[in-house]
Amino acid sequence: MSDQQDIAPAAQKPSRPWTRSLVEIIAAFLVVMAAKGALAEPFYVPSGSMEPTLLIGDALLASKYPYGYSAASLPVNVALPATGRVFGALPDRGDVVVFRWPGDTSQVWVKRVVGLPGDRVQMREGRLWINGEPVAMRPDGRGEAEDESGGVTPAARFAETLPGGREHILFKLKEHGFLDNTREVTVPPDRLFVMGDNRDNSADSRVSVADGGVGLLPVENLVGRVDAIVGSWDLGIKSQPVWTWLSGFRIARSFSSVH
Repeated sequence: MSDQQDIAPAAQKPSRPWTRSLVEIIAAFLVVMAAKGALAEPFYVPSGSMEPTLLIGDALLASKYPYGYSAASLPVNVALPATGRVFGALPDRGDVVVFRWPGDTSQVWVKRVVGLPGDRVQMREGRLWINGEPVAMRPDGRGEAEDESGGVTPAARFAETLPGGREHILFKLKEHGFLDNTREVTVPPDRLFVMGDNRDNSADSRVSVADGGVGLLPVENLVGRVDAIVGSWDLGIKSQPVWTWLSGFRIARSFSSVH
């Protein structure tokens, strides 16, 4: 008599229909897209126009709910008829905002709001004026503006305080910049005046869309408010050997707030 016992084969799990797996994948994708469309979405900074607040290589998290929703809020660029904003609200002066560039809505840009509807905005000798009054500005030492290749340019730092008390740091690369003097503009309804913190290296509301700038930004083009930097990598390290690239991560900037 054999001492071996017969072992019954394990019961096989019924295979899941491929259609059910596909539905689950689609559902997960839609949940992610809905969250990106309604709550927040990550963006990447490719230029130095917002230095020193934002650096080239910063990864941003833009909250979408503060200003409501429009076609610009969608995580993909879709051409829809102008419908205004749902649950719309205006930014505060000093907010750093992400928006779809009026010249090509597939491009997403980031600037700081300095002028709201009804404001009179002008640059005089490198100083911002709002509603006939100069905006408070004081020297804040020196810094370095970085370009896309990792090169740096000496820059004067200034602390600017907008009406309402919001203070931020800006760069001035030149004593007499090309955009240091502009005509006074009254911001129309449903428009915003936005500027880069790197004042001599920013195509913003001081420059028309036809000339490559933002012009007066339609509120409908707003995507969201930049609240945090979630990560950052110095693109200048790309010119170094590959094994040094990890040193390009700016750990101190990760999960820092934006002012």
